[in-house]
Amino acid sequence: MKMEKLKQKMKINNLPEVFLKAQPVLQALEDAGFEAYFVGGCVRDLLLDRHIHDVDIATSAYPEEVKKTFAKSIDTGIQHGTVTVLYGGEAYEITTFRTESGYQDFRRPDKVTFVQNLEEDLKRRDFTINTLAMNLSGEIVDLFDGLGDLQKKVIKAVGVAEDRFHEDALRMMRAVRFMSQLNFALEEKTEAAIADNHVLLSKISVERIREELVKLALGPNSQEAFDKFIDTGLSGECPGLAGQEEKLRVFTQLKGRITDEAVFWALLALIINLPVNKVTSFMRTWKNSNAMGQEAKAIVTAFDQVTMGQVSNWDLFVFGQNALTKALEAAALLGQPVSSQSLLDRYAALPIKDKGELAVDGGWLIKKGVKPSPALGDLLDRALKGVVLGQVANDEESLAAFLDL
Repeated sequence: MKMEKLKQKMKINNLPEVFLKAQPVLQALEDAGFEAYFVGGCVRDLLLDRHIHDVDIATSAYPEEVKKTFAKSIDTGIQHGTVTVLYGGEAYEITTFRTESGYQDFRRPDKVTFVQNLEEDLKRRDFTINTLAMNLSGEIVDLFDGLGDLQKKVIKAVGVAEDRFHEDALRMMRAVRFMSQLNFALEEKTEAAIADNHVLLSKISVERIREELVKLALGPNSQEAFDKFIDTGLSGECPGLAGQEEKLRVFTQLKGRITDEAVFWALLALIINLPVNKVTSFMRTWKNSNAMGQEAKAIVTAFDQVTMGQVSNWDLFVFGQNALTKALEAAALLGQPVSSQSLLDRYAALPIKDKGELAVDGGWLIKKGVKPSPALGDLLDRALKGVVLGQVANDEESLAAFLDL
């Protein structure tokens, strides 16, 4: 398609710094005789006045031509047409206009063909709001009514929705994630295509599904998005969530917004009634890090205690501030009647918050004549608990008397 035929509906005159810094990159490509545009999410977020992390650039130049245009580049994904250019202290991913075909694994194309046509490149993308492009002058190129769908606040697949989801089944999760992040609705045919093809999600790696689910959970419109996540059958294709649809509805009725990933995972474990001793293995199934698994388990443990209403100062010490605070956050989201401020005040008043603050250690005990043995550990535990519970002052003399040394 010739440039004069491109449909241009608006021009942005005051571009943010992230675009201004990248303009010389587009200029260099144009000076070399190629077309170049800012594309995708960065253009969408510019029009929505959202924070822009980085920019993506598409060009008619082939990868080797991109490399010849710039002094420094890295072959980050050259087989798929992507070259990372180092310019002005920044790294820019520049991708050749391309079409894709094959998709035997419902995620990655078997074949990538470079083209000289912006429209061909844009029509392979997932949703109309992500097909917007912007040229060097700030003119918006809109070939698939992405501007109209931005205005209507809808997530609509490009072309035939079934085709887009068969190309990349993760796009179904991206659809409900965008609902949450952007506070948009799902277009009717796009939603129907997700419901009809939800089983394809089982072909996608758990890591990629997890990433989208967490973004969904932390978005401002997560309650509506969770509804669609459940209604379309996507939840049933996720690890440990098949048959849990009614329990998962709790996410559509929370008393506020989830702002922390570990709190989300703890809530998920609590909502599906997962025993504490099963939390770690559940987190591993979702390919979470060991640290995230341990944090989620600690939050669930603290939640169970604080919602039962019998929490000792020793319990508070064992929880630690992070697990306690996040357990109270989870309780508030679930509408559980918990005396949060009282518990936080009690925690703040503890004599020590960490065993490293104890005035004595194993070396001190050995100097006092205690031989290295399990008994030494027992004495340290007794000293720690005595200090935390206010039974003894945290100094060597008091602790020596308390331990009969």
